Amino acid sequence: MPRSAPSFDTTKFIYVAQVGGIDAYTIDEGPARGVRALLVNTGGGLRYRILVDRGMDIDQAFVGPHSLSFLTHRGPQPPTRAFDGGLDWLKGFNGGLLTSCGPFNIGGPGTDQDGNYGLHGEHSATAACVESIVQPDPHANSREMSVTARIRYGAFYGPCVELKRKISSVLGENTIYFVDEFYNAGNQDVPHAWLLHINFGYPLLDFGAEFCYAEERVEPLPGDEAAAAHFAEGGLYKRVPDVLPQHSGPTSFVGYIYPKADKDGMTSVAVANPKLPLAVSIGYNVKDFPRCANWQHWGKFEYVGALEPSTGSVEGRDKDRARGFLGTLKSGERKTYRYMIDAIADKESVDAILAINRKR
Repeated sequence: MPRSAPSFDTTKFIYVAQVGGIDAYTIDEGPARGVRALLVNTGGGLRYRILVDRGMDIDQAFVGPHSLSFLTHRGPQPPTRAFDGGLDWLKGFNGGLLTSCGPFNIGGPGTDQDGNYGLHGEHSATAACVESIVQPDPHANSREMSVTARIRYGAFYGPCVELKRKISSVLGENTIYFVDEFYNAGNQDVPHAWLLHINFGYPLLDFGAEFCYAEERVEPLPGDEAAAAHFAEGGLYKRVPDVLPQHSGPTSFVGYIYPKADKDGMTSVAVANPKLPLAVSIGYNVKDFPRCANWQHWGKFEYVGALEPSTGSVEGRDKDRARGFLGTLKSGERKTYRYMIDAIADKESVDAILAINRKR
């Protein structure tokens, strides 16, 4: 729910960076040394960092003094194919506001008719080629700022798939718009899956915050007794608890949200903290992402909750294929996803988002 942009008195500045814009740099210290980054200042209070060498995903994001993202202990890493197998993806996972998963598999590792596949795919460890950086120009009444880049996956003999990603914001607004266009440039059809791993952390996520959405239904991860109890009908699965000792190590609650949508398929899911007040809403189309995974890991120091619009499940490509969840990108085919992340920092709008849960 983007708000209207404030007016700017353009007679009082000449350089757009005074009110917002995009700054490009290369990280020069620590494990991420050499990683290209783009810092976007929307001029409305939202600032976010795009990691060009991590699939054009977003790690840091702030509204005023408050962080939106969960960030892991290791922080950003250079792209590498070394973490493509098994659960090694976790070694390169830096959290962040957006870590995209796919494009050939999402969810757990395994083996199927197309071979071995690792956790959540290769996208986030693949560097992009930047095509354009467009700055806002309020003097010419042009407020949009954007970055467009291409990410290429695969190998000789295939698969050969390309993603054209555009990330944009409007000067004075606190919304991030995404357009992800996949193209199968190879001569073979390939399996296709896409998941938006949108990770929230402290202080946005804190005791008293809530996940907010109007659901058709919610289902726990199959075969998980703890998840079944947590996501039981009438339960408190939308309430963010304090740190849970049982979430030390690899223990979490995972469920699937099936939110209500309008006649065109548009929906939103959100997290809101009334104490700050601050909320983040994710808008997307359920025709593109039929389910939304909700990962809740309330561990000490690793306190994170994620909303993950997804084409399939997080249980592995073999299971998705058997259930008919797995998509196919045919040779020469294009597939486009459009979605948005909106940061909300006024009490009235945050209260309106929280009110969604009161209407259950």
